[in-house]
Amino acid sequence: MSTYLGATFASLRIRNYRLFATGQAVSFTGTWMQKLAQAWLILELTHSGAWLGATIALQQVPTLLLAPWGGVLADRFSKRRIMIWMAGAAMIPSTLLGVLTLTGHINIYIVLGVVLLAGLVDAMDKPARQSFPSEMVDASRLANAVMLNNVVQDAGRVVGPSIGGVLIAAVGLAPTFFLNAVSFVPVIITLLLMRSAELTAPPRQSRGKGQLKAGLAYVRANPKLLGPLALLACVGVVALNFQVLIPLLGYQTFDGDARTVGYLLGALGAGSVIGGLALAGVLSASLGRIIGAAMVLGVLFIATGLSPTVTTALCVVFVLGASSMIYKALTSTWLQLTAEPEMRGRVLGLLVVALAGTTPIGAPLLGWMSEHFGTRLTFIFAGACTALAALVTYLYVRRVAARDRTARSHAGEVVIPGEDGALDTEAVARPDRR
Repeated sequence: MSTYLGATFASLRIRNYRLFATGQAVSFTGTWMQKLAQAWLILELTHSGAWLGATIALQQVPTLLLAPWGGVLADRFSKRRIMIWMAGAAMIPSTLLGVLTLTGHINIYIVLGVVLLAGLVDAMDKPARQSFPSEMVDASRLANAVMLNNVVQDAGRVVGPSIGGVLIAAVGLAPTFFLNAVSFVPVIITLLLMRSAELTAPPRQSRGKGQLKAGLAYVRANPKLLGPLALLACVGVVALNFQVLIPLLGYQTFDGDARTVGYLLGALGAGSVIGGLALAGVLSASLGRIIGAAMVLGVLFIATGLSPTVTTALCVVFVLGASSMIYKALTSTWLQLTAEPEMRGRVLGLLVVALAGTTPIGAPLLGWMSEHFGTRLTFIFAGACTALAALVTYLYVRRVAARDRTARSHAGEVVIPGEDGALDTEAVARPDRR
């Protein structure tokens, strides 16, 4: 048992990573409190699933457009410094929402403006934050660090919505926004307390033209990066819009209140945390596991849509949370281990686009579908599209692997089946070339 626990929390033995995880835990609790409050505010103002989807989409438009540039900045400048500045900037939108809600000067158009501002900050922060674990831990612990990072983030889903739902019912929406603003202070403090000498950063990229284009060309030429990123983009469009789908499931399908939505979001987060902790010490990344996790995710979306009661939905959403966290962690780990260190920020910038930047495309579609065809059918649609995308990716990587084996065979090389790793169950575990 002690060996298992040691493997599960291996990255927490590193002081800088402990500080990072602590700050993120506080911040993401506040973030998920605000996500619930913001969704509830929009539903109170508009009573419309389409408006909810459109608002969340608008918040992610900057990610879609600017996250690749955020990746360029993450390769050029200190990731820690970027995160400190962005944490300070992130306090502004939350404070504005709190003040305007408290004074009664809020309307849907003001919400749109504030969430767009928050999206701009997030787009610059995410590539640095996603790729920062590789500077705190070595390659052998990177999978564990990424998994624990996802656990920390998703732990906010458990605590945040639960606190937020009770808080909204007791004292209203404004205090939730204020608390989220305050939650960024620990992020700044913990980042400042880190020991710079214990961070291992790749060589900084000098200023020059074509760096974003070079990153795109690098991914396009590497099927082991392109396949998982394309699959993640497809899943992001149709499935990973939990901010839209979960509130609508509680509000429309089960005719619940803020607490119902909070419990559903809490179940989603609890599944992510427990599933992540169960596998953090043993899970390793491979293309085969990424595709398999996406297929399981599709099945669980369909099961959520078919859930007859709130109790059943809570159970299925719990498993859905574990599955989604494992899928995202596998993809992030694979990309960080496969990408060259000097390209890691740009590759992770594209991961952010695939994961969060696709929301502007999918959120309005899913909101519109829920409004016209029901939330249940929307979940089933999301699950079927996810499973289909996983199947297409499987066929793509098999074709690439077969083509590579044929080319190497014609070149006179001895080809061992599976050694190219296209669908290997073994993880990439090469030393980090920093």
